[in-house]
Parts: sequence; C-alpha cells; structure tokens
Amino acid sequence: MPATYTTLISVPELQALIASGQPHMVFDCSFDLAQPALGGTQYLESHIPGALRADLEHDLSAPHGAPGAHGTIVATEGDEPASGGRHPLPNRERFAVWLSSIGFANDMQAVVYDRNGANYCGRLWWMLKWAGHDAVAVLDGGLQAWTAAGQPVASGEEPSHFQSNYQLNDPLRRLVTVQEVQEQLCRPGQTIVDARATPRYRGEIEPLDPVAGHIPGALNRPFGLNLGPDGRFKPAEQLRAEFDELLQGRPADTVVHQCGSGVSAVPNLLAMEVAGLGPTALFAGSWSEWCSDPARPVERG
Repeated sequence: MPATYTTLISVPELQALIASGQPHMVFDCSFDLAQPALGGTQYLESHIPGALRADLEHDLSAPHGAPGAHGTIVATEGDEPASGGRHPLPNRERFAVWLSSIGFANDMQAVVYDRNGANYCGRLWWMLKWAGHDAVAVLDGGLQAWTAAGQPVASGEEPSHFQSNYQLNDPLRRLVTVQEVQEQLCRPGQTIVDARATPRYRGEIEPLDPVAGHIPGALNRPFGLNLGPDGRFKPAEQLRAEFDELLQGRPADTVVHQCGSGVSAVPNLLAMEVAGLGPTALFAGSWSEWCSDPARPVERG
C-alpha cells in the first residue's frame, strides 16, 4: 500500500512520493497580501518541478461580486460563497469544478507548499479536507526546505493536465458560520482562537479591516508561533504543551479558529492536529466578516 500523508510531509518523503509513481499533485500556493501578483511571478521564476499554481484570490476564494449590505459579497445564483469576509470560501461545488479543470482526481495524494511559512498553502490543505479528501499534506518547511536540501526547481508554466471528474465526499473538517459563532459567543462549548498578530488582536493597529479589535472572549495565538527557526513545524510534544497552556483546560474539541480572512488561521488548526489534539473547526469569514456588521460586539485590549 502506498503511504498516505494527511498533515505534514517532509522533503525526503516528497522525493520518495515523486519517485514512486503513485498518483499525486503538488501545488505552489505562494502569495503576498500586499502584492497579490507576486506569488504568480515567484512561481514562474522557481517552483518544484511539476507543481501547479493555486492562487489564493483566483482559485481558492469565491469570485467577488458587488458588495451587498454590511459589505457582504453578492454572488450569482447557484454560486454563493460558503463564507463572507475578504477571502470568501467558494462553495464546495465550485471548488470541485476547479479541481476537475486542473486534472486533480480522487485517487491522488495532494502536497501543498508555499514560501510564506505555511500561511497560504494551509488554505488548500483545509479546503481539500472540507471536500472530503484526506490525502493532502503540507510540505514541512516549504519551498525553502526543498531548495536547502539541494532539490531541483523548474521555471515557467507546467503542461496542462487532462480534465478529471472530481467527486465531492462528506466534509472531513467543520466550517463554522458567523451566525454559529455569534450564537455560541462566550459559551463553554466554543473557544475562539485568533491567529492574527497580537497588536491587531488587541486593536492597537488594523491595517486591513475597517474595525480594530477582536471577537469577545477570543484567545490569541499568532500563527507564526507554530514554526521553529528552521521554518518547520515545531515537534508535536512542544505544540501540545503550548496549546495546553493557551487553552487552560478548555476542551480542544470546542476550538474554532479565525484570523483576518480565514487563511492564516489554518496553521493553528494544522498544528493542533500535529499535536494530536484532533480536528477543530474553522470560522472562515473570520474578523473581516465579523466586523462587517456594526451590531456585532467588539473587544479591545
């Protein structure tokens, strides 16, 4: 039986996967919020041979229609996004259409990476789990680890794949709506973990959204804390101890992860799985959706 990777994959494991002939697809998800076109430029300059480009805004977010009430996105009928916020999730059906269009099939092992500390590739990792696809792993250390190991890179576009017919399965990860977060606010059955930098969490600065602060009762764990100095995820035991300290006895299965727009929350979610704390939920609309309605409470400090 070929190996299946469901959380992290190391460079030697990816080398072995590529050499094995096992059906797989590698995705370069590099991105830069300040320069949205930069990830695509970087991909054309240098990527793992055979890797396809998965762009946060074009491929992994719903198309932006006209803003409706409170800044929500109005989509065409049948193409409603699965979340609000600055990077609304496409619905599962639209995501399956994209997977089919690039030739990704249900029998493939997916490997996702970026050059941004696992900030953006986690989005595709989570979306595949949400589509019911368990065989997806983040390349630990990203492109930097690949090149540091002396592995080759390619430039330019990759050849197109034949279209597939990707079939959705039952979601393997839980998506939480803004309504659910609001209904459970400050109740023991919900523990919100905010992955944004601490000054943003406290409301001292807000570079991206119209309101500063955080969801009342949310705990703060900046997503970069999950990585060691080498850019790889910390050992499972260390991550477990850090999350135990953060949660202070709150059950891990009550955790709902959020950030600014549902992207950088995923490294915390993945780290909890690496730590053996089990799958947890994602509020994909995150702070950008929460603060779009002035009736929702805001906490600072």
